[in-house]
Amino acid sequence: MNRAFSRKKDKTWMHTPEALSKHYIPYNAKFLGSTEVEQPKGTEVVRDAVRKLKFARHIKKSEGQKIPKVELQISIYGVKILEPKTKEVQHNCQLHRISFCADDKTDKRIFTFICKDSESNKHLCYVFDSEKCAEEITLTIGQAFNLAYRKFLESGGKDVETRKQIAGLQKRIQDLETENTELKNKVQDLENQLRITQVSTSPAGSVSPKSPSTDIFDMIPFSPTSHQSSVPTPNGTQPPPVPSRSTEIKRDLFGAEPFDPFNCGAGDFPPDIQSKLDEMQEGFKMGLTLEGTVFCLDPLDSRC
Repeated sequence: MNRAFSRKKDKTWMHTPEALSKHYIPYNAKFLGSTEVEQPKGTEVVRDAVRKLKFARHIKKSEGQKIPKVELQISIYGVKILEPKTKEVQHNCQLHRISFCADDKTDKRIFTFICKDSESNKHLCYVFDSEKCAEEITLTIGQAFNLAYRKFLESGGKDVETRKQIAGLQKRIQDLETENTELKNKVQDLENQLRITQVSTSPAGSVSPKSPSTDIFDMIPFSPTSHQSSVPTPNGTQPPPVPSRSTEIKRDLFGAEPFDPFNCGAGDFPPDIQSKLDEMQEGFKMGLTLEGTVFCLDPLDSRC
């Protein structure tokens, strides 16, 4: 058993590693909602959150509102909460941010997990009603966490080191482009000064000034805005058009964009790689605790 994962009673995993690594496991459930909690772990923490959300749902039910249904998609990339019909993602919880997961061992319906929000860094407790699949969903999240942690240990360090090297190359390319632009500007200034000198020293009407369309070497200055298709090849044919680049950007397990040597401006640098790595290491080190506990302690908790 991985040291980053713990449960008081060892259970057999519900799915094959391939199912969670290459695909996702879908579950249908009712979403009672989420609420902020003070701690990333603890039975009492989630118990209070379940009570709070159940009470809020009772009020909404008395007003005629139904508990919304959602679809959970669990894989090594996280736990997605989607609208069942439109498949719109409502929440995307990364596994290294999930620290605690518990199911109700009395009615087999209620389960909950605590996840650290990626924007606010607050700990949020998500509560669901899943008929009789609460324990299975809890174990599936545990298995996905276990697989993701192993994958992180196997490839995370290598991938991050590669990205550091790529980021350094991108920065070097940007510096060279800046230096090249400065040199072009200096050459242009020298050309302008030379033209002014030629005009001022030549007798009127004897020497015509050099055309501004050529440089001091009688070459047409390079212009990045010039249309490539207007320059014929030596045999008189037009060069083939440059294929358009796809705008679709894929991301890897760590959320980084792949290196693009043709588009390496400052805005395309990978995010702060070291802080991302530190965040994932901190999350996985904290581990995921799975527990079977009792949420239904009073008549109010017996039904949603």
